Amino acid sequence: MNPDTPDSLIPYDEIVQEALRAVVGRVLGSIVSGGGTLPGTHHFYITFKTGAPGVSIPPHLRERFPDEMTIVLQNKFWDLEVGPQGFSVGLTFNQIPAKLQIPFAAITAFVDPAVDFGLQFQAAAEELAPEAHEDAENDGTDPDGDGDGSNVVSIDFGRKK
Repeated sequence: MNPDTPDSLIPYDEIVQEALRAVVGRVLGSIVSGGGTLPGTHHFYITFKTGAPGVSIPPHLRERFPDEMTIVLQNKFWDLEVGPQGFSVGLTFNQIPAKLQIPFAAITAFVDPAVDFGLQFQAAAEELAPEAHEDAENDGTDPDGDGDGSNVVSIDFGRKK
């Protein structure tokens, strides 16, 4: 953009982010409509802000992951439900079952390493410096271990100062 371009009164970046998060909903919805089992070797890493409005996770997980958490949907998950604003799923953490509710607006990354597909989402300005956290320890694993994330789509719209 050149410096003479006026600021947009249309929030294009927010609209694009919302549309890309809808991709996550559509993918998860297809799993539900397909019987709740992931096809082939597909599996998902979903990263989300644990303190975002509407996120519901057990207190011990919120303590352990006060800012951001990554879950794995692969072999051991149940009760996946997808709605217009988010999804819920049952997972185990250190062999303790937990039910998580995650709004799509809280998601910061979605990756399917089986096909090198990924989406990263812009964090709001107040979320730009996340705290360090441990990797998720739910019972899913990456059997390939060779996904390099080469097809991760990152949308980052610069704002005019």
